[in-house]
Amino acid sequence: QVQLDESGGGLVQTGGSLRLSCAASGRTLSSDAMGWFRQAPGKEREFVGRVKRIDGISYYADSVKGRFTISIDSTKNTVYLQMNSLKPDDTAVYYCVYYSPSLTYWGRGTQVTVSS
Repeated sequence: QVQLDESGGGLVQTGGSLRLSCAASGRTLSSDAMGWFRQAPGKEREFVGRVKRIDGISYYADSVKGRFTISIDSTKNTVYLQMNSLKPDDTAVYYCVYYSPSLTYWGRGTQVTVSS
């Protein structure tokens, strides 16, 4: 089992920045990956980005590329999502994801609201 503890959501104005954190605990392995999804009201959950724990290589959705950065601190089992140049369309509940070979674990989500 892996437990995920997210933090850092909130309200920000258009053009502002926020950083989300997600700490993983339990049966974690350096070969696993972590990432983020988001779900806006009335929309399906969508992929934001992911990072491989072992080498820090990250991948992003086109909608956030160049504005969002995922990083990982393997010593703390924590993944970060730095969000810059935020837009109202980024308003959503953001979910941390932990990918293990057998299961995908989801955090409870943290609300990000971008005001225009």
